[in-house]
Amino acid sequence: DVNSILNAVYQYAIDNNGILPTDISTVSEEICASGAATCSEVDLDVLTGAYLVAIPGDPQFTSASGTAYFISKDVRGRVTVVAPLTEQAAADISVTR
Repeated sequence: DVNSILNAVYQYAIDNNGILPTDISTVSEEICASGAATCSEVDLDVLTGAYLVAIPGDPQFTSASGTAYFISKDVRGRVTVVAPLTEQAAADISVTR
């Protein structure tokens, strides 16, 4: 799922002259669920349809508004997606590109 989200973000950027979705900041924040009624963190619904059918969520986490996946970018624009709720509590799944 983290790879799917990251790939969708970069495909979006390619199609939009290198511009990342605007909600991604340098602070790691939770990605909102697709179509969430309230989204106080990172809304990536711009990716649904063309890049993803829906924003995937951690299968071990149930929420109407969040996915339990987090996203951020560094000052150079490299994006990181993290899944902190892995089966092994000491090992987050993290992908950066």
